[in-house]
Amino acid sequence: MRVIATRPQVGWRLSDLAIACDQDKGTVHRMLACLVQERLVEQRDSDRHYLPGPLMYELGLALTHHASFDRCAEQVVNKFARRMQGIVLLQLRSGNDFVCSIRAGTVSMTGAMVYPGVRRPLFSSAGGVAIIQTLSAEAQALLLQDNEAQEIRRHGGARLEAFRKMWERSKQDGFGVNFGYIVPNSYAFAVPIRASTGNAFAAVCLIGTPETFPETRLPEIHRELLATATRLEQCAVDCGM
Repeated sequence: MRVIATRPQVGWRLSDLAIACDQDKGTVHRMLACLVQERLVEQRDSDRHYLPGPLMYELGLALTHHASFDRCAEQVVNKFARRMQGIVLLQLRSGNDFVCSIRAGTVSMTGAMVYPGVRRPLFSSAGGVAIIQTLSAEAQALLLQDNEAQEIRRHGGARLEAFRKMWERSKQDGFGVNFGYIVPNSYAFAVPIRASTGNAFAAVCLIGTPETFPETRLPEIHRELLATATRLEQCAVDCGM
């Protein structure tokens, strides 16, 4: 189900899903038949691709405090995007991945292809890197090992050097920083959002062009992100998270 959720619009062919899950087609087909019957997965008539089903959403409605947090966070994220004149993402941690929960901003960015519902490995974005930075050295090493294995399995190793550059620059600055390492002319900056327990459960990420967010603005961007993260953390406290 996690793999299916990585392509909520495009969906998956049976053969591609079997490869991504490292399972034989017969096993995956039997599992999908059960998931379709339970409405956790649906199969699109036009191309027979498998997509997230409505029961995924319906089950999530039981988490009322998460829904309340999203409503509060959406207001904060929208205001931040308008003030900074960039794209802002709220990225939730989901194990070793992140899931985009909210996207705000109307700036045209060819490299900012992350929308609500998109799931990717944490180390592939500035927001994910900001979350990883809050973990112990041992936990970081294990997570990065898993993320690199995911990347190689799905896309090969061509982008690994770009991800490592983002990781090293972020270590230098102490928060998520991506000066176009992955997609040219797409700059991104992020800080973690912590729950009342102190654990980072999300990140707020600001994306824009080099012209809008040159390196000289880095201290200002960091301050603005931290202030926004504080507001989002208060939303989480108010919503009982």
